[in-house]
Amino acid sequence: MTETRKRAMRWSMLGVLLLSLILPVGAYFIATSPSVTAEEATNPRADYWREVRSGQQENAYTAVTEHSAGTVLIQSSGQNWRQLRNGPLATYGGMILIAALVVITLFYLLHGKVKLEHPRTGHTLLRWNSVDRLLHWVVAIGFIVLAVTGLSLLFGRALLIPVFGKEGFAAYAQIARDMHHWIAPVFAVALLLMLVLWIRNNFFNQTDVRWFAAGGGILKEGHPSAGFMNGGEKMWYWVVFFGGLAVCISGFVLYLPIFGQTRPDFQLSHLVHAGFAVLWIAASFGHVYIGTIGTEGALEGMVTGHVDESWAKQHHDLWYEEMQAKQQIHPPKEGKVSAEATGDVVSSGAS
Repeated sequence: MTETRKRAMRWSMLGVLLLSLILPVGAYFIATSPSVTAEEATNPRADYWREVRSGQQENAYTAVTEHSAGTVLIQSSGQNWRQLRNGPLATYGGMILIAALVVITLFYLLHGKVKLEHPRTGHTLLRWNSVDRLLHWVVAIGFIVLAVTGLSLLFGRALLIPVFGKEGFAAYAQIARDMHHWIAPVFAVALLLMLVLWIRNNFFNQTDVRWFAAGGGILKEGHPSAGFMNGGEKMWYWVVFFGGLAVCISGFVLYLPIFGQTRPDFQLSHLVHAGFAVLWIAASFGHVYIGTIGTEGALEGMVTGHVDESWAKQHHDLWYEEMQAKQQIHPPKEGKVSAEATGDVVSSGAS
């Protein structure tokens, strides 16, 4: 991998990461206007509308003549949904996202990048085949677009209306909603296929218990043993499994209103969808960090499919031994000499 390709990969990953963070995180710092609350507190007809909202029929009047007996002037559950969405969900959701970024930043400042303990040999192991990599990148790119569009709709009124005005935000919101709807089905199918194909390598065992006891090599000296997937990677898989299913199922309840869903069903599904999405996005910051700038050599496996044997020995020694026994360690291509052998200094694709 040439230095130019490595530099392009680094800047591309940085650009994608910044894109996925700017809208949701920036929105949290914009204070919401208290005018609505103040107006309701001083509204002389608040008692009247509170009575209408309660659904009391006494002294009620409506100009609607068709099906007037079943007319609902104000739906209380809708008011409750709005308060939950704009209150606890937006407030605590923003706090969780910011807290995740702060923790990752502090961790990087304190520990820095996990570098290879031994020089690269040029001998490689196939870690991810082309199908695995295709599914991963379809899911990853879809996840980023869905996160940006979804969170900007959740937080974006406070951030984008002051910048672009109401008309500008309305135009953006329409585009963001359409993109969200178009990409969601492709993302869901790719996610489901990825989960099915990868589940066989993600069941916990005693090796993972020892891996967690050693803090993944962070709390104790030396890197703990791991098979093809270590304990942390398996934990991330199950976060994606349960979080992804919750987000996709609740999303399709909203996406396909053809199964007799009621309005309260949509409101509950939206809260579940947005709540699990925020938690999933916050957790994904750690996954992105570890797979890019946090660990030397990690990104190469998902970009090229192959990893250097020094990386495999250090992070997945049990898997390395299995591949060695099967004679699945490939020497450098003919005419290619490792950078270490020639004395050149070459950083990994994740550096």
